[in-house]
Amino acid sequence: MSADRSSKPTLAVVGATGAVGTVMLDILSTRADVWGEIRLIASERSAGRKLQVRGEEVEVIALAPEVFDGVDVAMFDVPDEVSSHWAPIAASRGAIAVDNSGAFRMEPDVPLVVPEVNPDAAMNPPRGIISNPNCTTLSMIVVLGALHREYGLKELVVASYQAASGAGQAGIDDLRAQIAAVAADGKVGDRPGDVRRVVEPGDSFPAPLALNVVPWAGSLKEGGYTSEEMKVRNESRKILGLPELKVSATCVRVPVITTHSLSVHAVFDTEVDQAQAQELLRQAESVVLNDRPEALEFPTPIDVVGTDPTYVGRIRKAIDDPFALDLFVCGDNLRKGAALNTAQIAELLAAQMSSS
Repeated sequence: MSADRSSKPTLAVVGATGAVGTVMLDILSTRADVWGEIRLIASERSAGRKLQVRGEEVEVIALAPEVFDGVDVAMFDVPDEVSSHWAPIAASRGAIAVDNSGAFRMEPDVPLVVPEVNPDAAMNPPRGIISNPNCTTLSMIVVLGALHREYGLKELVVASYQAASGAGQAGIDDLRAQIAAVAADGKVGDRPGDVRRVVEPGDSFPAPLALNVVPWAGSLKEGGYTSEEMKVRNESRKILGLPELKVSATCVRVPVITTHSLSVHAVFDTEVDQAQAQELLRQAESVVLNDRPEALEFPTPIDVVGTDPTYVGRIRKAIDDPFALDLFVCGDNLRKGAALNTAQIAELLAAQMSSS
């Protein structure tokens, strides 16, 4: 290790060979170089593989307690059950674990952090664990955080349009297979049920996704809501520090590979001004305003995929409520919705460590 790296914090990436881990390595190679050693950690079957990080070849090592010795920050891009077991072990070995799974999000002593919204929550986590929000929440919360600081958020009605990649690689594979199947028959989709006859929905979605939308994401919870819908409510409340925030969400899966979109009706404590809100979002960190309806310019998933900011457009003051705004947001669910936010949290910690 070069001398200039020896004084920088050590980072571990757990799940380095997975879908989000792969995006993470790309992000680490393009952002500010704040890390000394970077350790790539994965399951036993991936150990020994060599991956490129910041132009250097790094060998993947198998997950074990001792790999966290000397690590300052450990980023976890693994399933819930793996994080649940190993994040506390990393913390017990002296690392701060930044977890991208759902294992700890609603634990009261584990902060749920979005650096543009509540960066102070990342400082001195009680259990040595910080949680990364769900990708659906992250696709809208930076925009809502900026509006909340100005107007005071009171209520949300949200409809999500979630990409197949939110269901992992299997979701992507299922959608591509279904698209190929329906493309072979130019009349498929004209008659009720014929998409279902042509394609097998598989395990990723409860109905065919090609040429269709599926008003379901996650598992069934109380009152007929899904786990994804409950995450939007509970995580928004925790991140914004608004435990009584009224949130109603409907999560819909759409035939898009990557990038979640949301239609948001937000009600505030104070009267809002459309032009002022647009200017506020134009200046907001990590937000891109694309809102020229007269030129038919607004964000869509195909414009946003592969990018880091949250894009927002279709901003309208509600016709029947001077305290409400309607807007449309898009965010890449594999970047800001997963890997990027985790990396940003880790960078906050690195800055704190370097200054102490």
